[in-house]
Amino acid sequence: MTKIFINAEISERHIEKIRSGFAGVEVVPGPGKDLPEGTEIVISWGDNFSDQWARQPGVKWVHALTAGVDAFLVPGITDGKVLLTNSRGIHGIPMAEHCFAMILSFSRGIAKFVRNQQQQKWDHNVTLTELHGKTLGVVGLGSIGMEIARIGSAFGMRVLGVKRTPGQPSEGVSRVVSYEGLEMVLKESDYVVLTVPLTEETKNFIGKRELELMNSHAVLINLARGEVVDEPALVEALEKKEIAGAGLDVYCQEPLPEDSPFWRLDNCLVSPHRAAISPHYVERAIDLFCRNLESYLVGEQLPTGIDPAKGY
Repeated sequence: MTKIFINAEISERHIEKIRSGFAGVEVVPGPGKDLPEGTEIVISWGDNFSDQWARQPGVKWVHALTAGVDAFLVPGITDGKVLLTNSRGIHGIPMAEHCFAMILSFSRGIAKFVRNQQQQKWDHNVTLTELHGKTLGVVGLGSIGMEIARIGSAFGMRVLGVKRTPGQPSEGVSRVVSYEGLEMVLKESDYVVLTVPLTEETKNFIGKRELELMNSHAVLINLARGEVVDEPALVEALEKKEIAGAGLDVYCQEPLPEDSPFWRLDNCLVSPHRAAISPHYVERAIDLFCRNLESYLVGEQLPTGIDPAKGY
């Protein structure tokens, strides 16, 4: 009997999908419980994952309900004793839509119109632009970045991609460069979207120098991790209007502290790490877990396996 511990609040319908689909598995729902004795597989969010669980005898596989796995890179996993998979591939639709909600807010002045409405202010002087013909730089061209690129192309934007190992441009992407080509993308883009995983290589990936390379009319959107951006440098760039704006869904400290400058900056949009949220999220995540479970039970390579050394 393979025991699966689900360290998440999910419905009985989703639990039953695992139970009914696989003979010889026992599913123990959580959260808020200690790791049940005999657990072989753990399904968990990152914020309530215990680093002790990967060291427990019998635990062979941890599945992250998120795409980012920085919270799971703990002993037991980093030394290769426990397999790690993630939920990549299910976030593209909601995150791309969230991304373009932010981009359109800047291009069509929506945030300014909302502030004017609150003040009952009729203002014809809000600058409005089009996305058609603009350049979109997508830094991190995985499944999320590709969906953002696809929508950008549909808007008539020129799309540039940055990827650790570039390869050939995908449909809708004009050009793909390696991390070494980031400078070119920053200089040419009207909108820069960050969707890279958090690794040692991508910490403070966007700092003072990178922000200085961006155009004064450009907007930065961060959907990756807060640590990918040097936040004090970004605050300074926004305050000095060195870039036009920023749309942020992730931060170095979450919840965002009340004294954070991001709250008060009128050229910054703040959302509380909710870009990936969708009413279909858990259903997609459990379907993906079941695909991995099928492979695991027959000893095949797991579809969304993570290399702990790379962090993705």
